[in-house]
Amino acid sequence: MAAESAARPEPEVLAAFEAAKGFMPVHEGLALYAAAVEAGALGLPLLEVGTYCGRSTILLADAARAAGVTALTVDHHRGSEEQQPGWEYHDPSVVDPETGLMDTLPAFRRTLHRAGLEEHVVALVGRSPQAAAVWGGPLGLVFIDGGHTDEHANGDYEGWAPKVAGGGLLVIHDVFPDPADGGQAPYRVHRRALASGAFTEISVTDSLRVLRRTGTGI
Repeated sequence: MAAESAARPEPEVLAAFEAAKGFMPVHEGLALYAAAVEAGALGLPLLEVGTYCGRSTILLADAARAAGVTALTVDHHRGSEEQQPGWEYHDPSVVDPETGLMDTLPAFRRTLHRAGLEEHVVALVGRSPQAAAVWGGPLGLVFIDGGHTDEHANGDYEGWAPKVAGGGLLVIHDVFPDPADGGQAPYRVHRRALASGAFTEISVTDSLRVLRRTGTGI
């Protein structure tokens, strides 16, 4: 469904994305980048929920740089539920030896430094609902890629989707209609967004969904 003429990052930006620690495959990253470039034309900040080590932040930051806006990224940097010790996506290299807790903030900062994009990003370090409660302005794009429980996914949607400006984009990652492919919380949020009448789907790239605000509410 994505347009053939969709914007693509420069080779060095794509290389930085591929080199960064994270889980998003390249083809979904390209769809996210194209959405971010389109949304950047609104002249408003681009925001993601779920920074991890900054892999997708690179793409939002580069699109923000081109548009003359700022990329915002929200994360408590203690890891989501599936990244804790004993779980499938745990990475011991991002555990703070002093606290014994996950801390992806240093890896994130290194990712942006290597990509040369630090000045185009504001990192909001804290829990998503708290950050949403103190952020008052409209956003050109909201990318939901945080915790995958219903509590966290719905919290991200309820906190940030109301801030998507008219004509702005809501992007949701890890949308799996088949439970055999992955957790269902992002899929349920996706269905909720469509059922609200506020958003219209414009692009599907595997588990990445891009929706445009075409109505009011959430």
